Amino acid sequence: MKEWETVFRAENPVRAEIVRSVLELNGIDSVVVDKKDRNYHLGFCEVLVRRDNILKALKIIGDEIRFA
Repeated sequence: MKEWETVFRAENPVRAEIVRSVLELNGIDSVVVDKKDRNYHLGFCEVLVRRDNILKALKIIGDEIRFA
Protein backbone atom coordinates (compact mmCIF):
# COMPACT_ATOMS: atom_id res chain seq x y z
CA MET A 1 0.00 0.00 0.00
CA LYS A 2 2.87 2.36 -0.76
CA GLU A 3 0.65 4.49 -2.97
CA TRP A 4 -1.81 5.16 -0.11
CA GLU A 5 -1.39 7.80 2.60
CA THR A 6 -3.21 8.52 5.87
CA VAL A 7 -5.41 11.63 5.81
CA PHE A 8 -7.43 11.05 8.99
CA ARG A 9 -6.96 9.16 12.26
CA ALA A 10 -9.53 8.53 15.01
CA GLU A 11 -9.99 6.31 18.03
CA ASN A 12 -13.67 5.98 17.15
CA PRO A 13 -14.15 3.70 14.10
CA VAL A 14 -17.53 5.32 13.35
CA ARG A 15 -15.82 8.68 12.77
CA ALA A 16 -13.35 7.05 10.41
CA GLU A 17 -16.23 5.50 8.45
CA ILE A 18 -18.01 8.86 8.26
CA VAL A 19 -14.88 10.46 6.79
CA ARG A 20 -14.50 7.58 4.33
CA SER A 21 -18.13 7.98 3.25
CA VAL A 22 -17.82 11.73 2.70
CA LEU A 23 -14.67 11.21 0.64
CA GLU A 24 -16.38 8.52 -1.44
CA LEU A 25 -19.34 10.84 -2.07
CA ASN A 26 -16.84 13.37 -3.42
CA GLY A 27 -15.30 10.84 -5.80
CA ILE A 28 -12.21 9.95 -3.77
CA ASP A 29 -11.42 6.28 -3.28
CA SER A 30 -10.59 5.66 0.36
CA VAL A 31 -10.20 2.80 2.83
CA VAL A 32 -10.36 2.47 6.60
CA VAL A 33 -7.58 0.53 8.29
CA ASP A 34 -8.47 -0.61 11.80
CA LYS A 35 -5.37 -0.60 13.99
CA LYS A 36 -7.22 -1.13 17.26
CA ASP A 37 -6.24 -3.96 19.58
CA ARG A 38 -9.34 -6.14 19.91
CA ASN A 39 -8.49 -7.32 23.43
CA TYR A 40 -7.70 -4.00 25.08
CA HIS A 41 -9.56 -1.60 22.75
CA LEU A 42 -6.48 0.57 22.37
CA GLY A 43 -5.33 2.17 19.16
CA PHE A 44 -7.02 3.95 16.29
CA CYS A 45 -8.48 3.69 12.80
CA GLU A 46 -6.92 5.42 9.81
CA VAL A 47 -8.51 6.65 6.60
CA LEU A 48 -6.19 6.27 3.63
CA VAL A 49 -6.39 7.75 0.13
CA ARG A 50 -4.19 7.46 -2.94
CA ARG A 51 -1.29 9.91 -2.98
CA ASP A 52 -2.67 11.89 -5.92
CA ASN A 53 -5.83 12.68 -3.90
CA ILE A 54 -4.22 13.78 -0.62
CA LEU A 55 -4.69 17.54 -1.02
CA LYS A 56 -8.28 17.23 -2.24
CA ALA A 57 -9.13 14.83 0.61
CA LEU A 58 -7.60 17.08 3.27
CA LYS A 59 -9.53 20.07 1.89
CA ILE A 60 -12.82 18.14 2.00
CA ILE A 61 -12.13 16.88 5.53
CA GLY A 62 -11.26 20.38 6.72
CA ASP A 63 -14.19 22.11 5.02
CA GLU A 64 -17.04 19.62 5.30
CA ILE A 65 -16.56 17.42 8.38
CA ARG A 66 -17.07 18.58 11.96
CA PHE A 67 -17.31 16.35 15.02
CA ALA A 68 -18.67 17.79 18.26
